[in-house]
Amino acid sequence: MTRMNFSRQILPVVAVLAIVIAAALLWRTQPDRALAQPVRTPPTAPAGVGAVVSGAGVIEPASELIEIGAEVPGVIDRMYVEVGQHVPAGAPLFSVDSRAAKAAIVEAKARLNRLRESRSAARTTLSVARRQYALYAEAGDPRAVSRQEVITRQGVVEDATAQLAVAEAQVREAEAELATANVTLERHLVRAPRTATVLQVRSRAGEYAPAGPQGSGSSDPLLTLGVVDPLHVRIDVDENEIGRIRIGSPATISPRGTAAKRVEVAFVRVEPLVVPKRSLTNAATERVDIRVMQLVYALPGDRAGQGASQRDFFVGQQVDSFIPAAVAQ
Repeated sequence: MTRMNFSRQILPVVAVLAIVIAAALLWRTQPDRALAQPVRTPPTAPAGVGAVVSGAGVIEPASELIEIGAEVPGVIDRMYVEVGQHVPAGAPLFSVDSRAAKAAIVEAKARLNRLRESRSAARTTLSVARRQYALYAEAGDPRAVSRQEVITRQGVVEDATAQLAVAEAQVREAEAELATANVTLERHLVRAPRTATVLQVRSRAGEYAPAGPQGSGSSDPLLTLGVVDPLHVRIDVDENEIGRIRIGSPATISPRGTAAKRVEVAFVRVEPLVVPKRSLTNAATERVDIRVMQLVYALPGDRAGQGASQRDFFVGQQVDSFIPAAVAQ
């Protein structure tokens, strides 16, 4: 019986099988290159408006975002509002534990009452000293009252006058301290700066509220308010396209992922400061040092018969924007 040679008979068969398996695996891992309709309609410029300048936009309240923080640090003991609630100007939003502030007011009131009593005593002392001095001064006869006694009584009057002035200054100081304590207590209750809608609540009763600047990256605002009627859209336009914009003309926006829904927005203003771009698209050709000019437009109201309106948008939602381009001269 002839023995099979491994290098001449078995090894070629193994190599052929390996090539076949590799080819099969390679064929199965190839991407599907068949043409298909996109899942979402990509954003396109509106038809019939001519040349446009595109930009990325974000929906915001007409008042912009009003970020609320605590004026004094402490534990939140009560939250008066909830998300979506409409609050008038001056309405309480939340309060911070104020037991120490209330105790300071009690202490300030007690000190003020004590100093007022001291002032009353000083007034009485001055009144008695003046009457006694008047008796000595009216005597006139140096044999009845010596000149030294008159001078002494005059000095008593002057000393009582100075004591009364000190007492009155102490009362004014105590009144100022009481006013300061009342202001400190008032700062524990945070109120709405204007009529607006509560957009977000990030804190609850029992949580610690730090004081200081909010929304700086290290600390988030405790509440966020905004005037949502009307809604505005803030559009970023590359500084290289500024000269092509027809400023003052209405623009067209489409929600991200719903390019077929288009809304015409009215021009409101141009922000006078060109700022660094903050909205990134992760494109390979995008530079993070791009600067943009911001234009603000108002969404249409909720009146019937106008198609899409601000009811179809939410604060913070990103949109694709198309602004009419100026006619080249």
